[in-house]
Amino acid sequence: MSIFKGLSAFPITPSDATGQVDTDALSRLVARLETANVASIGLLGSTGTYAYLSRPERLRAVKAAAKTITDGTPLIVGVGALRTSDAVALAEDAQSGGANALLLAPVSYTPLTQDEVFEHFRTIAAATDLPICIYNNPGTTHFNFDLPLLEQLADIPNIAAVKMPLPANMSISVELAKLRASLPADFAIGYSGDWGCAAALLAGADTWYSVLGGILPQIAQDLTVAAQSGDVSATHALDAALEPLWTLFKECGSLRVVYAIAKHLGLTDAEPPRPILPLGPDTEKRVIAALENGKLA
Repeated sequence: MSIFKGLSAFPITPSDATGQVDTDALSRLVARLETANVASIGLLGSTGTYAYLSRPERLRAVKAAAKTITDGTPLIVGVGALRTSDAVALAEDAQSGGANALLLAPVSYTPLTQDEVFEHFRTIAAATDLPICIYNNPGTTHFNFDLPLLEQLADIPNIAAVKMPLPANMSISVELAKLRASLPADFAIGYSGDWGCAAALLAGADTWYSVLGGILPQIAQDLTVAAQSGDVSATHALDAALEPLWTLFKECGSLRVVYAIAKHLGLTDAEPPRPILPLGPDTEKRVIAALENGKLA
């Protein structure tokens, strides 16, 4: 079975004000995910604030997570970087540190062309034998993969999946059908944007790349299992219980919300990396109310 199936849970990477990773806190978060039987753990994604961490700290995080995992849960590690050579080095670090797969975003300052991103991915894929998931996240990278580029990348043997944003101009089922028709049958297609992922899973998406799953893994796992088994009513009920959090995610940014949840649960007192500020007291109260009223924690 592909690594890129089911619930891929993305935890925060607790660190101090200088960017030094708190590996004890990270291990606690990873252990929670393993206990909930998530399908994979997505380390150093956007929720894991990979772009704010140095190469040595990213490697420390990978090693700590890999050491924590004892049941074989796959570890997918983000290796995005501005320079192709840096992304290659990060991919090599991730592999040596215990990663089972990679997540690659085309990080950029100068806007990139489709051809430039193809060469970037081709070079990094050649430097590792780990399977790679394309991270299509235009909200942060300001780059959107067109379908011909995805088709080109899917022809590279170890590029095996794509993590898609929620579509803006069509339904998930329509977009998913277009992708399925153009990409190899064994190429895994998953979605992020937690508030739309119940619909994505019910439409047949292979994977939910989940912010929520990284901090509240059990309800995210229950939702994933319900949706992928075709239990529509259970999926909708679980999604409805999470609606107050989805509202906060969209209003405040999911990263700030999950840091507040982690603090409330006593998992870490770490704050988001500056210049990102933690939620104010009034919004924190709304987060706590959403957790308590939904019996989520």
